[in-house]
Amino acid sequence: MARNFLDLMDFTNEEVYKLIELAKMLKSADKKDACPYLLKDKSLGMIFAEPSTRTRISFEVAMTKLGGHALYLRPGEIHLGVSESVKDTSLVMSRLLDAIEIRSTDDEGIYELAKHAGIPVINGMGTYLHPCQCLCDLVTMSEHLPEGKELKDITLTFVGDATIYENVGTALSQILPRLGANFIYCVPEGYVADDGFYAPVYRACEEGGGTFKIVHDPKEAVRDADYIYSSVMWYEGYDDDKERRCRDFLPDYQINEELASYAPAHCMFMHYLPAQRGYEMTDAIMDHERSLLWDGAENRLYGEMAILVYLMHYQKKADEELRREEQAKIEAWLEENVK
Repeated sequence: MARNFLDLMDFTNEEVYKLIELAKMLKSADKKDACPYLLKDKSLGMIFAEPSTRTRISFEVAMTKLGGHALYLRPGEIHLGVSESVKDTSLVMSRLLDAIEIRSTDDEGIYELAKHAGIPVINGMGTYLHPCQCLCDLVTMSEHLPEGKELKDITLTFVGDATIYENVGTALSQILPRLGANFIYCVPEGYVADDGFYAPVYRACEEGGGTFKIVHDPKEAVRDADYIYSSVMWYEGYDDDKERRCRDFLPDYQINEELASYAPAHCMFMHYLPAQRGYEMTDAIMDHERSLLWDGAENRLYGEMAILVYLMHYQKKADEELRREEQAKIEAWLEENVK
């Protein structure tokens, strides 16, 4: 049965570390211009119901570098959920492709697609979770660990929204404590979900020994931070919220040089991008020597290469001798029957 990548929490800590290691190996090979064709002749269908820069580019380039092919599929150009049910589309795509990546605000639709697919389905981003970004952030942090620390030892302060709509913050707040690390949400009053929403986080703390807390004082929140992570101040399509959110977040919850001065000297800065320069982060922080923004964006490629290889390596690969035999047989038939 095919394995899906819908939520990073579906993978054990050991598997998460294997994914991180695999991403680093693929990155090392690619930097030598020697990326192995581990997915030769494989096809990935990419469904994008939402705009995308990093996710679309990284998955498409990942398949190319691995020797496969990616198809960009946009609602309106396929029948998904319109003139054909999600189930039927899933069954058809499973016969024609080797894997599916989907980015959609319809979380139920993502899981429905995966339920009926006989091939791996990857959650390229939903409303509540962004597991691909989360894994790539772990790769980036593992490449830039403070001296003497492992991932299980780090403290990440996430400055932004702690409600259900912050899908990257939600994903990181679950996996980091399960790995043993410390996660701090730094948010203004009123940007916290009901306590039940954090139940998976509390379970992760119990399982892995990490910690989770919500803090409203930014200076206190960054005091022990190894990484300060920022998110968008308002969400695309919700521009009506911009004025209110700017009023609630600025200037105290902006990542700037003054706030950074309260953090340890080694503290690094992260953002999943796209960023609204001058709002959640200043130019000076985004372009700082300790900014990991661009390393993080690059690692979308290698984290997703790791996901694709991890999920698809089990699929049958062509035997070259058998391929030659089949080619000879078909060519002989063509010679005899097609003049």
